[in-house]
Amino acid sequence: MALPATGFVLLSYLMLSAAMYFQLGEQEEKCIIEEIPEDTLVKGHFLLVPWNPNMPSHSPHLGVTVTVKDQNQKVVMSKRYGKLGKFTFTAHMSGQHYLCFQTNSTRFSVFAAEKMKLHLDVQMGEHSIDPSVQMTKDNLEVLEESLMHMREQMTYISRQQEYQREKEELFRQISEDTNSKVVWWAVVQTSLLLCVGFWQMKRLKDFFIAKKLV
Repeated sequence: MALPATGFVLLSYLMLSAAMYFQLGEQEEKCIIEEIPEDTLVKGHFLLVPWNPNMPSHSPHLGVTVTVKDQNQKVVMSKRYGKLGKFTFTAHMSGQHYLCFQTNSTRFSVFAAEKMKLHLDVQMGEHSIDPSVQMTKDNLEVLEESLMHMREQMTYISRQQEYQREKEELFRQISEDTNSKVVWWAVVQTSLLLCVGFWQMKRLKDFFIAKKLV
């Protein structure tokens, strides 16, 4: 039973983290979009290195500005870091959040003409397993740590499901409103066609009577 439980913990941890890297130029800003439920803690780790491995990486000009915005483009956090950093924020509303990264290099930097590689790891949830846990700790403490991690990640999954249900409900309401408008438009079109048809028939009948054809 211990092996499947451990596998489930690792799978949950991997599902709720996003590791990636992308290219950044001088003063260039790039953003990623994350769907985040309300009251969810988000942690991010990043490392900025030269794209060319032969370039030195100890310049004091090397750094990153991290800006987080919600779906209304309101700034949740904005902070300047060095080439290595960790940022944390809490989503106060459900929806898309924009995580933007911009290099701090200047024209005096030897990296001004070099493309940089930003390694990024984003994790969501209230609690994560501490990788520095020593193997000498008691097995009960390790199990307790794993259970706490599972509980917090299950809470996050529950929030994510609730958020998706809210989006589905909104989409259903929009679909029903659209269908209702389409039905009424069809009724209006049919009524207009019938009115025009009756009017044409009456005009034609009046014409035949005036010409004494009937």
